[in-house]
Amino acid sequence: MHPFTYTKAADTREALNAGRRGGRYIAGGTTLVDLMRETVERPSSLVDISALPLREVTVTERGGLRIGALVSMTEAAAHPKVRTLYPVISEALELSASAQLRNMATIGGNIMQRTRCSYFRDVTAACNKREPGSGCAALHGYNRSHAILGTSDSCVATHPSDLAVALAALDSTVRLLGPDGERTLPFADFLLKPGSTPNREQALRKGELITAVEIPALPRPLKSGYLKVRDRQSYEFALTSAAVALHVRGGVIREAKVAAGGVGTVPWKLPTVERHLIGERPADRLWAEAAEHAVDGAHALTHNGFKPELLKRTVERQLHTVGGIK
Repeated sequence: MHPFTYTKAADTREALNAGRRGGRYIAGGTTLVDLMRETVERPSSLVDISALPLREVTVTERGGLRIGALVSMTEAAAHPKVRTLYPVISEALELSASAQLRNMATIGGNIMQRTRCSYFRDVTAACNKREPGSGCAALHGYNRSHAILGTSDSCVATHPSDLAVALAALDSTVRLLGPDGERTLPFADFLLKPGSTPNREQALRKGELITAVEIPALPRPLKSGYLKVRDRQSYEFALTSAAVALHVRGGVIREAKVAAGGVGTVPWKLPTVERHLIGERPADRLWAEAAEHAVDGAHALTHNGFKPELLKRTVERQLHTVGGIK
């Protein structure tokens, strides 16, 4: 671990001032501290924001939910409003990590976590995320767990967050506070595809702080859920996953929200799948036909050729679980 300075911010203003000077924000530290130990991350200054008042879950004026950035994963998953209104979020959180990590990790930190690509974490390997211009060892290395959607010649690493898949499916937004004031970003614009600059992963401005994520009000009744497919059930990252939310009224699907994880360089929204569902009646045939579109644009690598078919089956299964047959 390289030397660094540490400041505990007493209030938001102090945190922003330190962030503007180049300090890295830290709360639970469940990802950043690990990366610092491995010398993957080498911040010269840490700003502890754990004392800031960003720990509430509230219902918005329009009936959606606002989850403060410092709410722990455990608190968010267990909150009655989250469990009742958006079970897909609770399920994604509870499938994300060990109980100990969920007790420490925060919502803001979860969506900021970096890839679990083994080459990124190996400081002797070429990685454009870690060292821009060095190359991508995963392109021609062992890439079984890597992405098939949103990749580039510079990076094929998957985004690791389960929560982010649920937030992407629900068309959530991220509330930010920085030296220039407050702003709100659609979640789809917050996380960046690698392109030629994979080292830039979020659309954050210098010194900006995540204050909350917001899930919009959606038509009721709304059924939702999260399915995670992995090599083992305990503390493992997704090979594929699917977040699904459906509003069915009068026997017809009126609203559909679908996203996939474990397969994209960012949580992968599936708008073609959604369009195929809206206006139709739930049926096994419909789930299978819609799931075929989950792999539109997919490009498999040497060792992950199984992922397109696995993704289709994952999406189909979760559509059936959430939508059922009416």
